[in-house]
Amino acid sequence: MAQRPLRPCRHPGCPVLTRDGWCDRHRPKHKRRMSAEWHGWYNLPIWTERLRPAQLIREPFCRACAAAGVRTRATVVDHVTPHRGDWALFTDAGNLQSLCKYHHDQKTAREQARDRLEKG
Repeated sequence: MAQRPLRPCRHPGCPVLTRDGWCDRHRPKHKRRMSAEWHGWYNLPIWTERLRPAQLIREPFCRACAAAGVRTRATVVDHVTPHRGDWALFTDAGNLQSLCKYHHDQKTAREQARDRLEKG
């Protein structure tokens, strides 16, 4: 089987050639979040055909924008409390909120930063 071609490390300015994107010195120390195990749940019919559409019908505008007095169409259904692989929490309609992409991305970034701090 053919090997991948050598390319410069992804770290800006690093000239070391590597096959996997990062040299040993600049390889990220953190591993991918465990969410990958349950990321596929978002493709299940219970989410795509039931929970997500029902939430967007029930709450068609972004909850965070509405709190600021602005009406913005919601495009993302978010779990108020991150489910982290808990099926009951994932499927709990009371744990869902409608957000615009901007506010969803902000909330997710804050949660991920908090998780990184807690893990040390």
